Amino acid sequence: MAPTIAVIMGVSGSGKSTVAIPLARRLGWDFQEGDALHPAANIAKMSAGIALDDADRAPWLAAIAAWIDAQAAAGKPGVVTCSALKRAYRDILTTGRPQVRIVYLRGSQSLIAARLAARTGHFMPPSLLDSQFAALQEPTPAEGAIVIDIDQPVTAQVDDIVRALGLAEGTAS
Repeated sequence: MAPTIAVIMGVSGSGKSTVAIPLARRLGWDFQEGDALHPAANIAKMSAGIALDDADRAPWLAAIAAWIDAQAAAGKPGVVTCSALKRAYRDILTTGRPQVRIVYLRGSQSLIAARLAARTGHFMPPSLLDSQFAALQEPTPAEGAIVIDIDQPVTAQVDDIVRALGLAEGTAS
């Protein structure tokens, strides 16, 4: 089986990058910022306060899937961030890829709104949070996602993910 690829998902402001970067460092895995794979048109649309639709997200999800496939082909584990708000989006990333583990960062809308209000330098405006929660389909038990509550310190979130993956630091799978 190919090495594990952890997809860190959640609405904007849930802490995907904040958790994924130290997780990747702790495990010694490659990290890919999913936002960096958005087409320029998507960034412009979100920067203008316009929510993305399924058609907008299709090339972005394809780019994330391609990164996952490249990691798997190279025999490397990895961590990638992706909002993956809908089951259909997660299916694009997981179908035919048994090594992919979805990690859902779950938090209340009020907590995440407060985080977004304090965030600077990101293209995603706080005004789009309602659309993120409206689109969110939380993973079901059948999806086997790892669910992490974000109302705890980042180190505790990373500890929980490492435990849930059944891994120790520096492991390749």
